[in-house]
Amino acid sequence: MTERLSRRKFLGWSSVLGCSAAASPLMTPVSLASAPGDRRLIVIILRGGMDGIDVLRPWGDRAFAEMRPNLAKEQNNALQITDFHGVHAGLKHLLPLWQAGDLGFVQATSTPYRDKRSHFDGQDILEAGTVDLAPLGRRTGWLNRLLPYLPGAVERTAFAIGREDMLLLTGDASVSNWSPEVDLTLSSQGMRLLELMMQSDPDMGAAMAQAIALAGSDGDSVTFDMSEQGMMDEMMADAQEARKGKTHLKIADFAAEQLRGESRIASFSISGWDTHANQQRALNAPLSRLSETILRIKQELGKKVWDKTTILCMTEFGRTVRENGTKGTDHGTGGTMIMAGGAVRGGRVFGGWPGLADSELYQGRDLMPTSDVRAWAAWAMHDSFGVPQSALESGVFGGLDMGASPGLLL
Repeated sequence: MTERLSRRKFLGWSSVLGCSAAASPLMTPVSLASAPGDRRLIVIILRGGMDGIDVLRPWGDRAFAEMRPNLAKEQNNALQITDFHGVHAGLKHLLPLWQAGDLGFVQATSTPYRDKRSHFDGQDILEAGTVDLAPLGRRTGWLNRLLPYLPGAVERTAFAIGREDMLLLTGDASVSNWSPEVDLTLSSQGMRLLELMMQSDPDMGAAMAQAIALAGSDGDSVTFDMSEQGMMDEMMADAQEARKGKTHLKIADFAAEQLRGESRIASFSISGWDTHANQQRALNAPLSRLSETILRIKQELGKKVWDKTTILCMTEFGRTVRENGTKGTDHGTGGTMIMAGGAVRGGRVFGGWPGLADSELYQGRDLMPTSDVRAWAAWAMHDSFGVPQSALESGVFGGLDMGASPGLLL
């Protein structure tokens, strides 16, 4: 296992060498792991509790419009995808994927988390893949626990350049982390000085070489033959790009570049789904970011790799069926998982529909979950990497019953 380069150590070196750190409003580390085979798996955590029945609208359920007099008052036939379902207008740019069979949904699904409705606990349970946090005290993620079951998996040098690791890929197996919040710039003279300094310490030199290669893989050059002012202008341009809210596209570009190479698993998060008020307007921005991210990944992967790719978009919980007094929704239970990729058996909605009548709701207020979101993730991993069902049920998810195969992937 290679030495882990901590963010503190890296930034310490950076300050000596004149590196820059540009803050981003959407800071998220990207975690990657390599594995054998051609299949790729991307897991996107949608932080904030996405309203699944606003994203995948059950227009065929009579109670939907009754429960949501504002949010469900309009039905756009152009957005209808089945006899029963439509989608939010924020996903309209993904409809060609649906028609091509590269987009699908799982309705009324949830983690085992119930009742307390805390974002923090909900996200931890989602990423840990456990029934709850207290008894197991598990602080590793299910994607990390998957890696030992992939024969021949290569543990790449691990970097922590950015904020904290995602729990989802945290654990004993080494993975690589990258974040768009940190950029590295050096003059040619500075680069030469760095190379001379590292000649006497091959291990540190190798680690720094990898850090420089990683920093340059986001499209920005690491070295600049320009004035100090020119370098400052370049840094300001990076910061302005982050303020424009386009960080998700840099993340998509970086993830796609790695997945075209040796990496096979990637994970990152998209925030902004907590819509307690003015949901009709508030949901547009995160849905737009998600759509742009998926389409950018598809574009950058190219058809050959896209056809081997599965994207799972998961959130910590759903939201209340009834809209509240501020035209939003509050923390709930059953939600929706979005799937995309050429490997997905798309153009369909998976999972059972429980109904929205009062007697059919969880605690009289939430969509009743009809499936465990961990089982869908487990089948995606089984179909992607051939991991035995017994290993997924015991070693990765600890006691999960995956049930029969839903035929999630092609």
